[in-house]
Amino acid sequence: MECLRNPTLKGKPLIIGGSSRRGVVASCSYEARRFGVRSAMPIALARQLCPHLINISGDMDAYSKYSRLITDIIKDDVPLFEKSSIDEFYIDATGMDRFFGTVKWAGELRQKIMKESGLPISMGLSINKLVSKVATGEAKPNGQRHIPYGMEKAFLAPLPIQKIPMIGDKTARFLTDMGIFNVRTLREMPVEILAAALGSNGVALWKKANGEDNSPVIPFREQKSISTETTFQKDTIDVQFLKNVLTAMVEKLGFKIREKQKLTACITVKLRYSNFDTVSKQCRIAYTSSDHTLIKKAQELFDQLYNRRMLIRLIGVRFSELVHGNYQISLFDDTEETIKLYEAMDKIKHKHGSLKLMRASSLDLNMRLKDSIPSFNGNE
Repeated sequence: MECLRNPTLKGKPLIIGGSSRRGVVASCSYEARRFGVRSAMPIALARQLCPHLINISGDMDAYSKYSRLITDIIKDDVPLFEKSSIDEFYIDATGMDRFFGTVKWAGELRQKIMKESGLPISMGLSINKLVSKVATGEAKPNGQRHIPYGMEKAFLAPLPIQKIPMIGDKTARFLTDMGIFNVRTLREMPVEILAAALGSNGVALWKKANGEDNSPVIPFREQKSISTETTFQKDTIDVQFLKNVLTAMVEKLGFKIREKQKLTACITVKLRYSNFDTVSKQCRIAYTSSDHTLIKKAQELFDQLYNRRMLIRLIGVRFSELVHGNYQISLFDDTEETIKLYEAMDKIKHKHGSLKLMRASSLDLNMRLKDSIPSFNGNE
């Protein structure tokens, strides 16, 4: 996107990231990657690896606009597709060979997207999502790769194990300590040994190494907002209590959108007085899913709204203008420490439940709010 807006940046080591030395890299060009720079790396380390690095703070509004443009192009031509992130799609082209030819059709769709958006697009075509994703990675930058039916194992075999989705740095180190460096060796390992070493993940990795993936393409439905509200059993004028309830709500909604790798650009707070008058106030913010940013803004909106000194019977909060993002939180302003903190918190919540870790101010409130947060499905 940045190279499209400023062609003089093409061919240069470029990163999108935070402006401070404690910020992190959100994305990087291939020229920067040649120096060892990668996503989620601290800016300071990236500059050590590449002193002449160009750092741009990023523009999520522009990125989201082009993501919607590409989504609309695909929507016009594709009967079934899944949007898995702001810049990644899965398309089900089953049966297309009977009418047009899958390879030709997919290639022409890619050309159409590039022509109408001006952006480079990499594409992989195969029998399933797993092999297609790996093939897309091998086609980068700006290429396409077709893996014919029956050639999945041969394609995957020579690749390093890090190319397989689900294999992070920790798992890769564990496997290399076992003498497993490429997919062929991983595939030839007895599945019982992998299961004993890695549990169910070992079996899943063995299947991936064999090119097995039965996960379906999930039909795309863009959820635009998520919200929650609670009506008190007894109307209250306790401002601190109301702010604590608001904090608990924001905290739970923040966890929900981070689970789905979404960011919000608009927050709304709603109050209903004891006489049933209902007021709300909203404001736009930089795209984020960070609790500390959202809580602060929600509290500010509450202070602007609550000016009657009347009893309150209902309070609610809503996140809207949701977009997909590759990261659980906004990387443009948050530090490496903040990102690691949220990742650790969300890991605990995901494994043990959202009530196992919370802010002290909302400790007594989360149980009563447990069932008030909607599931993250469908449109609103």
